[in-house]
Amino acid sequence: MPMTPAILDALTQVEAERGVRVLLAAESGSRAWGFASPDSDYDVRFVYAHPRDWYLRVFEGRDVIERMLPGDLDLSGWDLRKALRLYTRCNVAPYEWLGSPIIYREDAAFTGRLRELLPQYFQPAAALHHYLGTARTTFNDHLAGEAVRLKKVFYFLRPILACRWIEHAASQPPTAFAELVAADWVDADERGTINELQRRKLLASEGDSEALDPALKHWMQQQLEHFTRIGPSLARKREVDNGELDALLAAFCF
Repeated sequence: MPMTPAILDALTQVEAERGVRVLLAAESGSRAWGFASPDSDYDVRFVYAHPRDWYLRVFEGRDVIERMLPGDLDLSGWDLRKALRLYTRCNVAPYEWLGSPIIYREDAAFTGRLRELLPQYFQPAAALHHYLGTARTTFNDHLAGEAVRLKKVFYFLRPILACRWIEHAASQPPTAFAELVAADWVDADERGTINELQRRKLLASEGDSEALDPALKHWMQQQLEHFTRIGPSLARKREVDNGELDALLAAFCF
C-alpha cells in the first residue's frame, strides 16, 4: 500500500482530534536522506499551530504530538512556538525538515519565510558540533569493532559530509545524502568509495555484517580529528532581531 495517502489521512486526523493546523509535514531520517532499507520506518515530522487563545494561557500546554501508527509510521510534531524557539538556537532538525526532498504538507507562505530567514539563524559552529557528535557516536558505538553493518557506515558518512559542507559553505547542509556526495569538496576517490559502498549495501541483507576496510576506518578517524580541531574556529557573533519570528507566530496561529 502506498504510504502517502495514509500519512495525509493521519495528519488530517491529528488536526481534527487536537484542534490544530499542520503547517509543515516532511519525511525525516533515512528515507529523506536517500538510503532507506525496504523495511525502514516512515519518520514523518511536522510543525503545527494552535488557535491563538492557546498561546495566551498562564501555563503552557504540551507542545509535542507523537503517534506510532500501523505500517511503521512514526508521526511526531512540534508546536509552532516550540519549533520557532529551537529554530533560533540553530537546532538543525527543523532546518532538515525544510530541506527534505519528501514534503507531505506545507503552508508555502510559512515555509517560504522560514527558508528565507535561515541564513540569519544558522550558526556554523553549533551545527558542526551537532553533526560531528552524531558521527562520533555512530563510529564509537557501531564502527569501532571488527564487524560492522553497512547501514551504520552511512549513518557516519552523512553527518561527516555535513560537517564538510559547513566547513566550505558555512550554510545548512542539504538533507539528501546524494547532494552532500556531489559537492565540489568531495574528491573523486571519496566519491568512488561511497558509490561502491552504496552498491554493496543494495546487495546486502539488513542484518549482514562485514569487516570494515582499514583504510576507510583510518579516513573516518582522520575526519573526526579534523572537525574536532576546526569546530571552534567557525564560531561567530550573532545578533538577530527575533521580531520576524514573533510575526510568524502571530500570523500562523489562528
